[in-house]
Amino acid sequence: MKSEKIMENGEFRIVIEELTFKAIIGILEEERVNEQLVVVNCKIDYEGKENFINYAEVCDLIQNSIIENKFKLIEEAVEFIEKKLLEKYSNMKTLYLQIKKPEILKNALVGVEILRKY
Repeated sequence: MKSEKIMENGEFRIVIEELTFKAIIGILEEERVNEQLVVVNCKIDYEGKENFINYAEVCDLIQNSIIENKFKLIEEAVEFIEKKLLEKYSNMKTLYLQIKKPEILKNALVGVEILRKY
């Protein structure tokens, strides 16, 4: 999601950058036993400041979801978090969600991201 997007009157965006924590995530045997570093970036466009989206709650939802569910695929984590955010924030217009595992490969920073419009 480009930050240059012109926001209409009444539209807002929360930005979460580099939410970092350790979790069990992945399909490799080592990943099922040892926690690894997870980095999440998220942007949410929404309407109406009277129905603001609390970024601290979003951070908690993302982190707790990943830690508690011990997903095998990042794609499963992304879909689960998207569903939970939609249930909680019906005024969400756009969701950008990126989950990265910075320590899994020595020569690359890898992950999965989605951009959804509602």
